[in-house]
Amino acid sequence: MAARPEGKTAALIAAAIIMIAVFAIMLAMPKIMALVSGAGPFGGIAVAVAFMLAFFGVFWLRSRAQKKPDAE
Repeated sequence: MAARPEGKTAALIAAAIIMIAVFAIMLAMPKIMALVSGAGPFGGIAVAVAFMLAFFGVFWLRSRAQKKPDAE
């Protein structure tokens, strides 16, 4: 089996960490929703929207970090 380049290994580790974090948050989501239920349905909606924005925000930030400036 051929050795992976350094960048590929780092990307795999980052992807694994992101997926584990998302899975853990998804498992905790019912408890989080129950905690904010005292604020009414808008509290639950706000938590769900914040989770989705954070999920896509991580990948958006990662894509911006991977862009290399144009060489002049």
